[in-house]
Amino acid sequence: MVDSIIIDGKARAEALRASVAAEVARLRAEHGLQPGLAVILVGDDPASQIYVRSKGEQSLAVGMHSVVHRLAADTTQADLTALIERLNRDPAIHGILLQLPLPAPLDAGAVLARLDPDKDVDGLTVVNAGRLASGLPALTPCTPLGCLILLREALGDLAGREAVVLGRSVLVGRPVAALLLADNCTVTIAHSKSRDLPAICRRADILVAAVGRPEMVRGDWIKPGAAVIDVGINRVPFRDPAQAALGRTRVVGDVAFKEVRGVAGWLTPVPGGVGPMTVACLLQNTLTAAKRLAGPA
Repeated sequence: MVDSIIIDGKARAEALRASVAAEVARLRAEHGLQPGLAVILVGDDPASQIYVRSKGEQSLAVGMHSVVHRLAADTTQADLTALIERLNRDPAIHGILLQLPLPAPLDAGAVLARLDPDKDVDGLTVVNAGRLASGLPALTPCTPLGCLILLREALGDLAGREAVVLGRSVLVGRPVAALLLADNCTVTIAHSKSRDLPAICRRADILVAAVGRPEMVRGDWIKPGAAVIDVGINRVPFRDPAQAALGRTRVVGDVAFKEVRGVAGWLTPVPGGVGPMTVACLLQNTLTAAKRLAGPA
């Protein structure tokens, strides 16, 4: 049994935010440029409100210009699109984030299609997906970018390692596979139709679990010494019947942490692993977008 190294996403995110804040201060001092982030929230979904508040607070904390547009749940497609187009033209805004999911019947795909790809700091437009898949400079989805940063810090050079990505979503699975491929990994994308998932996962030097199924990945799925990145955030009832009877829940990942710990060489916890990196990478993407749009060194 190995002694798994627990990857501290909170500490890495804090370091990334500090780096972003230093570069924002330099841009303001040397070029008079303040990177600007606009976040759009439609409706009153409680989880989305928490995420949006965190994004606004953290962007202000690193010295960025931050704007939050809160729209009613009955906002029309036309009004939402008009806001996107205004922000596309606004020179003070370098990054635009549309908080998903949108209330029905709004069409997120149609709205994202009107978003300027150079301000798409969530990396969700077809243009940025195509750039990433083609190996061109792109604004990369924040969670996959956070996974890559954690892996590089834990393992160093990723070239030649066999990576398995469990999940093929547009938000995480596909972009993280593209990033690992760009880092010269040998990449397999496994999913619900794959045969013998445990055997596929046991080949992996790097396993990224992003399926949204609580504790699906078991200890005997893991190659000893592998690096395991758990992207899942799932709420499940407490095992304690008294707590469960009160309707209280706990957060677990897609990986059975207690089983995998001691098999994996490196392992991200949930919470405290990939999650903190997501907003930090949003700030990094906004900084990148500002520098590309404004052109300062």
